[in-house]
Amino acid sequence: MKRGLGIDLGTANTLVYYRGVGVVIDEPSVVAIDVASGNVLSVGEEAAQMIGRTPDSIHSVRPLKDGVVADYQAASAMLEYFIHKVIKQPFVFKPDLVICVPNGVTEVEKRALVSLALKAGSNDKGTYLIEEPMASAIGAGLDVMAPKGSMVVDIGGGTTEIAVLSLGGTVCARSLRTAGDSIDEAIDQYIRKAFGILVGERTAEQVKINIGSCYVNDETVEEKMLIKGQDARTGKPVSAWITNFQTAEAIYGQVKKMIDALLSTLEQTPPELCADIYESGIVLCGGGAMLRGLDTMIEKTTGLKVTIAPDPLECVIHGIGKVLDDPASFRHVLTHAKGSRLD
Repeated sequence: MKRGLGIDLGTANTLVYYRGVGVVIDEPSVVAIDVASGNVLSVGEEAAQMIGRTPDSIHSVRPLKDGVVADYQAASAMLEYFIHKVIKQPFVFKPDLVICVPNGVTEVEKRALVSLALKAGSNDKGTYLIEEPMASAIGAGLDVMAPKGSMVVDIGGGTTEIAVLSLGGTVCARSLRTAGDSIDEAIDQYIRKAFGILVGERTAEQVKINIGSCYVNDETVEEKMLIKGQDARTGKPVSAWITNFQTAEAIYGQVKKMIDALLSTLEQTPPELCADIYESGIVLCGGGAMLRGLDTMIEKTTGLKVTIAPDPLECVIHGIGKVLDDPASFRHVLTHAKGSRLD
């Protein structure tokens, strides 16, 4: 893996790690396409700025949904663009590639990702997959190779990955297609019902980032944010104030699904590993880990200590980077594109 690339191909953002250099790309997973010709107009940050603002002739799409490929053509163009952006000169030797996949993906979905990687220019013999919870745990600094149980919860844009890890493998896991995007959608629906205002996905996401909270009580200080959108009845531009108490109400159902899945995973965990988790606690990764009050809510529900990883947004890509930099130590966590372990 002398010329290795690691890719966190996420529903919301794509990050690329270049061995020996570090994280070189962190851009939205968005592609703008000309409707008439089908040609790709822009990728990443530039395409993300077009969401909700394009004429009928241009369509901005997210090629991945719930952590898997939803639009093969757009995903292929996006991956090829990012790889060539890193390695600008023509390929003399095709780069090796490590790409992460959600824990619960099917073999068909895995083959789709591998096909994308090969089409984008990766080396057939050097293309590997790593499960997202494992990459998150490695990036968070957990000793996944030790004979000790570790629990990680990675809340991304499309999926929430919950896993108990030990000895370089996954003991039990859940992949829940309730995550950042579904929280945005819940806020969008709440604003529509409570205020009669239609807003775009970017506005709903900003509400989540700015004042989103899933745990409030009598001591919580009220915070407000001005939202602007379209009156659902008249179509006129309107505005209203939304509070953190209202966001907690809006997203409660989505957060409850995540916590229920976490409790279900704990029930399946062997007693010895449960004892380890009781001592070490649960580590939260991914953008959803920064949702205010989530760690408190999980602690009160499970009775376990909850820690937010130092750099939750980049846990996966940093984990992939550690594997790329030291493949000998992490060979057991990689699966070759053809299905065999790196042994």
